[in-house]
Amino acid sequence: MTKKSKTAVVFPGQGSQFAGMGRDIYDAFAGARELFDRAGSILGFNLAACCFSSGEDELSRTRITQPAIFVHSVAVYEILKERGLAAGITAGHSLGEYSALVAAGYLDFEEGLRLVGRRGQLMQDAGRENPGTMAAVIGLDDRVLEELCASDPAIVVVANFNCPGQTVISGEVEAVERVMEAARAAGARMVKKLKVSGAFHSPLMESTREQMTRELSAASFRQGSLPVVANVTAEPESRPEKIRGLLAEQITGPVRWQASIERMAAWGAREFLEVGPGSVLSGLIRRIDRNLKAGQVGTLEQIKAFKALEAD
Repeated sequence: MTKKSKTAVVFPGQGSQFAGMGRDIYDAFAGARELFDRAGSILGFNLAACCFSSGEDELSRTRITQPAIFVHSVAVYEILKERGLAAGITAGHSLGEYSALVAAGYLDFEEGLRLVGRRGQLMQDAGRENPGTMAAVIGLDDRVLEELCASDPAIVVVANFNCPGQTVISGEVEAVERVMEAARAAGARMVKKLKVSGAFHSPLMESTREQMTRELSAASFRQGSLPVVANVTAEPESRPEKIRGLLAEQITGPVRWQASIERMAAWGAREFLEVGPGSVLSGLIRRIDRNLKAGQVGTLEQIKAFKALEAD
């Protein structure tokens, strides 16, 4: 990866967490320690302990998962930026859009964390008040799946358009189960219910959208330095006031990840770097366009490898 290339930096969303995440960078970098420790003060609970010592079940609680991934992602990004990473455009998958906005300068770390912490709590509450679920569908045309959702009388929608033939549906439990069966009958290669605490990116999150609209209206945004491709439009955006509305719309709207990557490629990006825990997005990018280079940095070992690459 060269500094002269048009590099796209992307940030993961919920589902990329793992027990022990971030411990290696916390121990190795003072900047990472400062962010994790400051996050604990802002959130009112020991985020570092949740990441380093909790089991998968505790870390999978939405109110903990979302700030954990956000802080890990921003910490790694700041380390890489010190080592010469120069992004030209950025995006994030669902929750990851907040990491992208901090990386691009539209939000500072504290404001971004406050919003993410509130978002996680509200989404967890909405999942309890309006029970729902999500399911991955592999090997079925998007239009067919959208038609199956639209034909069901209850609430069920396509929530994530991740890559060709890989989508996620979200909604009321029985409605999702009916569409899962219909998708199998229509020829889907695999249909699998996801372990989630609610029907994210569906109308069942309307209460969260309303409350986050108020939170976002009161938040301090500023002009950023990079365009951020929004989940709901798959278009680059650089107007802070427009970004507020898109973040609220994202709560109940779909994540158009495939279209977002295609839009960044059309913009000129050929090298994509996933920053944060896991490697979900790198895999999706390769399936979207095999001509795109996709890498991932989220551990101390990967940071060291990136540093060696930059030095070549």
